[in-house]
Amino acid sequence: MGITSLPSTITVPSEVMKQNREVVIAEEIGRGRVLTLNRPNNLNYISENVALTVGQKLEKYEKDDNAKFVILKGAGRTFCAGGDLKRIYDARDSCLEDIYRVYWICYHIHTYKKPHIALVHGMSMGGGVGFMAPMKYSVVTEKAFCSTPEANLGYHPDCGLSYILSRLPGRLGEYLGLTGAKLKGKEVVAAGLATHFVPSHKLFQLEKSLLSINNADQEDTIRSLIDEFSTNVQIDERSVLSKLSVIDDCFSRETVEEILDSFEAEAGKKGNDWIMPVLKSIKKASPIGLKITLRSIREGRTQTLSECLRKEFRITINTLRTIISDDFYEGMRAAVIDKDKSPKWNPSTLDKVRDEQLDLIFKPFDEHDLELQIPINEEEYYRWGGKYENSGYCLRTK
Repeated sequence: MGITSLPSTITVPSEVMKQNREVVIAEEIGRGRVLTLNRPNNLNYISENVALTVGQKLEKYEKDDNAKFVILKGAGRTFCAGGDLKRIYDARDSCLEDIYRVYWICYHIHTYKKPHIALVHGMSMGGGVGFMAPMKYSVVTEKAFCSTPEANLGYHPDCGLSYILSRLPGRLGEYLGLTGAKLKGKEVVAAGLATHFVPSHKLFQLEKSLLSINNADQEDTIRSLIDEFSTNVQIDERSVLSKLSVIDDCFSRETVEEILDSFEAEAGKKGNDWIMPVLKSIKKASPIGLKITLRSIREGRTQTLSECLRKEFRITINTLRTIISDDFYEGMRAAVIDKDKSPKWNPSTLDKVRDEQLDLIFKPFDEHDLELQIPINEEEYYRWGGKYENSGYCLRTK
């Protein structure tokens, strides 16, 4: 869902940051607004309070004429590791409010009306990638790394990731979604998940300079400043991004089984030693998770943002309610509860996952008010009023 920590903003020393009990620290500095995810000892997981606070602040700043841009970053050694798996495991489907709010934030970030900037200096996983990638400017350092390991947990890429991954070069999205592979530093920019690479020793000065902006043409100034601090990205030949011809060939196959067969055949060829560890990782993942992930990303190629978010929300709710399998709970148990790293998947193999089972996961809800209530027509980007308080889930509990 061991990196050198990012210095805090220019007004809050790191000692204070650690002691501050607020899960999100909100600062108003000149024309800038800074949101710092402040659960460093918990990988800056997206908790209920984090989701609520970030959503409220984003909405407030969007309406504030004095706020011209927003910076989002993480305290400590992590930007954001996604959802709080222990909380989800314990709460089961009673954490619907948290989930609904997170999807609202994702829609909000994608459609935000002011420049927003992610400063990523450390881990960004799952929902963390869903937060950073759609921002106007996503700045990463050499210490940043991203991954989408949901299939390894019996889950699926959520938080808009079926939209994001399906729009990466070639079949890189399928590769990242199915393998959970990490991209590091400059790779994140080259892949299209971030916009700029800034060396870590320049990151604090970049933030300070951004917060000093005070002119009329601020968006151009923001872009120029980030460009000034950034360096060009060149990918090492050992990077997985230099293997895109193999990835495109193998991960364009129709089914997960065909992808694995093709990938395994490539592993025996000279220069493809990198494939075997990746294959082992895929084969340990949940068969249900792999099948859902591939279908969701493939569908995402022809879906709008709103369609992707609504689809992912359905998958999430149906997964939490164990409509066809309890693999997500088993994956969380093995990863963060018992930590035995030995999940027992059900079904246990890919050939036992039936298409009609997957259809149940993707099927729209019979009652429309249980769908994620966001605009369907992407020409109608506006700040949506369909937050959790107005949803069918909340209204049924009153």
